[in-house]
Amino acid sequence: MRKLLGKPRQFRNKPLDNSLKEECIMSLQTSRPQTSNPADEAAIRALYQQQLDGWNRGDGDAFAAPYTEDADFIGFDGTHLKGRREIASFHQMLFDKYLRGSRLVGKVRSVRFLTPDVAIMHAVGGTVMPGRSDLEPDRNSIHTIVAIKRNAEWRFTAFQNSRAQFVGRPELAQQLTEELRQLL
Repeated sequence: MRKLLGKPRQFRNKPLDNSLKEECIMSLQTSRPQTSNPADEAAIRALYQQQLDGWNRGDGDAFAAPYTEDADFIGFDGTHLKGRREIASFHQMLFDKYLRGSRLVGKVRSVRFLTPDVAIMHAVGGTVMPGRSDLEPDRNSIHTIVAIKRNAEWRFTAFQNSRAQFVGRPELAQQLTEELRQLL
């Protein structure tokens, strides 16, 4: 094993200078989880509902309204959309061709503030396809969303949509479906 790793590095026992100490302390302070502001958390949760409402109206512009102009949106199939305009036009095409009359339900599971102006949100969503009254479990998804606050306004700047397949754990897929059915 010693031959694979090579010689251990030798470090001098040298005291940290004051500027390096201050930089380390600042880094530790800013890396601690931020406490949430209830008004900010409510604003972020409202953006998620706004997105759901846009989907349910079949309106690409309304669906994309919560996003920044330069947002990144990764769809369940790996599609990478860049910016609010592209998110809106792509979803309008989906609504017009494939998803007309579908219904999206979703639930925010958590909002965690990384800084006072950056938060990460985890949510789950499911789709009721046109002409149906129940979810299609194969379409259930987990959403990871990054929200940022600019000029006192919250917007989504990144969205990752992953199908909730739970490989080898069908009970988790069923639990998610039941959780989402409560929203119907």
